[in-house]
Amino acid sequence: MSGFFGVVSERPCISDLFYGTDYHSHLGTKRAGLATFDNGQAHQNIHNIQNSHFRPKFSKDLDEMKGNVGIGVISDTEAQPVMVNSHLGRFAIATVSKINNIDVLEQDCLERHQQFTDLSRGKTNPTELVALLISQGKDFVNGIENVYNRVKGSCTMLILTPDGIIAARDRYGRTPIVIGRRGNDYAVASESHSYINLGYETCRFVGPGEVVKVTTDGGIKVLRPAEAKNQICSFLWIYYGYPCTEYEGINAEEVRYNLGRIMGLRDDVEADFVSPIPDSGIGMALGYSNGRQIPYKRGLLKYTPTWSRSFMPVSQEDRFLVAKMKLIPSRAMLQGKEVVFCDDSIVRGTQLRDNVKMLYDYGAKKVHVRISCPPLVHGCTFLNFSESKTDRELITRRVIEELEGGEVRKLEAYHDHTTKEYANMVEVIRQHVGVDTLKFNTVDDVCEAIGLPKESICTHCFDASSYGDK
Repeated sequence: MSGFFGVVSERPCISDLFYGTDYHSHLGTKRAGLATFDNGQAHQNIHNIQNSHFRPKFSKDLDEMKGNVGIGVISDTEAQPVMVNSHLGRFAIATVSKINNIDVLEQDCLERHQQFTDLSRGKTNPTELVALLISQGKDFVNGIENVYNRVKGSCTMLILTPDGIIAARDRYGRTPIVIGRRGNDYAVASESHSYINLGYETCRFVGPGEVVKVTTDGGIKVLRPAEAKNQICSFLWIYYGYPCTEYEGINAEEVRYNLGRIMGLRDDVEADFVSPIPDSGIGMALGYSNGRQIPYKRGLLKYTPTWSRSFMPVSQEDRFLVAKMKLIPSRAMLQGKEVVFCDDSIVRGTQLRDNVKMLYDYGAKKVHVRISCPPLVHGCTFLNFSESKTDRELITRRVIEELEGGEVRKLEAYHDHTTKEYANMVEVIRQHVGVDTLKFNTVDDVCEAIGLPKESICTHCFDASSYGDK
């Protein structure tokens, strides 16, 4: 995943740019970058943040970066923003994207005698590829249209020009762009909470496929109108978004609370209390407590002072160890108790299995797990949040293969929570992770919690339902 932030200001913007970009640190752990224009002169800095935080990496760069316009990005993938000089002029670009046909597009650019100057993780940098596709257009809007027409997957972008920022949201709106205003100054961001403490107030959510240009003298100018269809990723509310952020004007924490309340209202399990698996299960657990009318307590605590999210050991064994060290069970709370634990999702199932064993070891009498989203039956083809998780890595797909005798078939039956196939799948997952009971919310629950119709939300990872090219 990635998150970006841009500023268009009547005064030097670097302070706002620095802190606004930092507020996207929950969306990326590998690369980060800043770019500004000052009287036509470009400034750019990119750093590796895999084993550190954003702020200490970039604080030393602030004195050398000048200008009233700038963009920043924190990414789990490529190095960006990318600086470009083309017939469209000089510009910098940052993207939140997943390009499934990158090899085909790369070859086409090479045949057009365009060249790539940056390799990201030994491969073509996807953001540079997008910049080349834009440069094929007669103007920025035509170039962005070229990206929309040719990229299979998704692409949302910020383009920094010497006089402002062009913001272009993915054609189906899978990832968001929100604009905040402070007088004649504007912030353009992935997450709405990123500019609140900087004095901006939300004034605009960019629509699917919409392209706008933001300047201090012209405000917000629409360059391309929004598409009629919207398919924003439901997982932004379920997990990725910071709790106080808003997408389409809908608060992420409120959705998580609603998902828990919906689950609690229909659940029949008897338990002493409900506890979150922190941090992503907190909102759901609070809602479940209200819906089920049982106490909210913290039987599992997260310890992060010395284990930053960005720390990522090389070996899988060490990654499991770090994940385990971050969660500490409270024996006094768990001893002899039946507890409902709320979490956002089950991906591979290995971490939950290890955590559950720890809970029993520390005295829990029974462990009931409640998951805020439906089972993940398909890897995401539109966002990089599951880039390393192929279908085969998902515990649901391994279980389906087991139930189907070594083949993966009848997937539609496993999407539907009313079928025997679905019930069998959940039961086998329960056995794999080793809990007393296991329940998931449904796609209908997700739509109800968010408050948008299903056709406006991407639920591909749950039921393979989506618009556009995959």
